[in-house]
Amino acid sequence: MNAIEKSKAIRTGLRKGFQDGTSKMAQRKCYGYDTDPDGELVINPDEAATVCWIFEHYLSGDSLGKIATGLEERSIPSPTGKPRWSREALNKLLSNEKYTGRVLLQKTISVGSAKIKNDGFMDRYLYSDPHQAIISDEVFRAVQQKKMRHVNCSEQRHAT
Repeated sequence: MNAIEKSKAIRTGLRKGFQDGTSKMAQRKCYGYDTDPDGELVINPDEAATVCWIFEHYLSGDSLGKIATGLEERSIPSPTGKPRWSREALNKLLSNEKYTGRVLLQKTISVGSAKIKNDGFMDRYLYSDPHQAIISDEVFRAVQQKKMRHVNCSEQRHAT
């Protein structure tokens, strides 16, 4: 089997796992969660409190920079262990539906050596309630709406 055939076989196997609900990608650990001995996601109480704090402060109007400063002042290291959270890390955290107890797979796709957002190029797979939620659907939706308003305002400012 050459490299191209092997790559295609791996992609096919991943997609089959997405479709039939057996993908281990759904159990991939992220900040706020640990894995139990069975590989299932379980809430990490300290990190979950930080996740809630981040969502609450974003909704109350704090910028990503102000949130990063607040976390640093509280000596809460980033998911990678750095003393300061990056705006990108905070933005990704605020966009991660995993905190609602759901997992969306195939959000990005590989095109050559680049990864791009999957905006309908391929099927995406939503697993509902595979683990306990840290935040409510309402809070998550409110944050996504606020982020969209912020993006739209930024685009309008740059267009003028």
